[in-house]
Amino acid sequence: MLHARVALPGRSDPVEVRSASHGGPSMLGGERIEVALGVWLPPSCGLVYGVILNDPSSIDTYGERLHKPPHVKPPVVPVLYIKPYNTHTGHGSTVALPSGADTVEVGACLGIVFASSCARLSAESSRSSVAGYTIAIDLSLPKESLYRPPIIEKCFDGACPLGPWMIDRADISDPDALTIRTFINDQLVAMRSTRDSLRPVSSLITDICEFMSFHPGDVLLTGYPLTVPRAKPGDRIAVEIDGLGRLECRLASAGRSAR
Repeated sequence: MLHARVALPGRSDPVEVRSASHGGPSMLGGERIEVALGVWLPPSCGLVYGVILNDPSSIDTYGERLHKPPHVKPPVVPVLYIKPYNTHTGHGSTVALPSGADTVEVGACLGIVFASSCARLSAESSRSSVAGYTIAIDLSLPKESLYRPPIIEKCFDGACPLGPWMIDRADISDPDALTIRTFINDQLVAMRSTRDSLRPVSSLITDICEFMSFHPGDVLLTGYPLTVPRAKPGDRIAVEIDGLGRLECRLASAGRSAR
């Protein structure tokens, strides 16, 4: 089952709609809803956490710098950052880049949506904590250092489109074997697999839950390589993940509306 949140004309609050398949009718209760008439919202309302250095190519790219101060050695636990609420936006959004920014990095990610509060999970119980999966476009201003917290680079308004749907966990047979494709202006510019992750989904959840908790609706982005495509104002971005559909957004110059 697919789940989405949509702001519909004539309704004061967002509604949660469901569909049995991509392209199938969207339902609100027993009523068929024309989602195209509304505005897509992020399918989940929780906090969004990202992880870096979760793939071999990123470790290789950063190379010897991980062995020098202030890092001293490569990390032995997941390295996290936060995409706060102001960054969350939905499918079809127009994202205005910060003033002075002429390019942005496009990080295509699988998002893990949590069903329940969880901490200190076993590998067996980590999957049961997951409600489902979604697509994320993690937008970041180019940054050389991984040491200082990337607040300016990763936390500008609209920097984390999510959706369009959350797909139930049971409908994704293997989240560690999904192909992720990135398009800019309808041109395929990057393709990789979740198989490339250093920590598969269950291990990533288990390792993070050793030192922090997740809560219902929180989203964990499984990460992307340090070297990713870049886009500029006016570009149209799309990310496709097997079984999860296609998430789109458009970039604009500073001052443009988020929709």
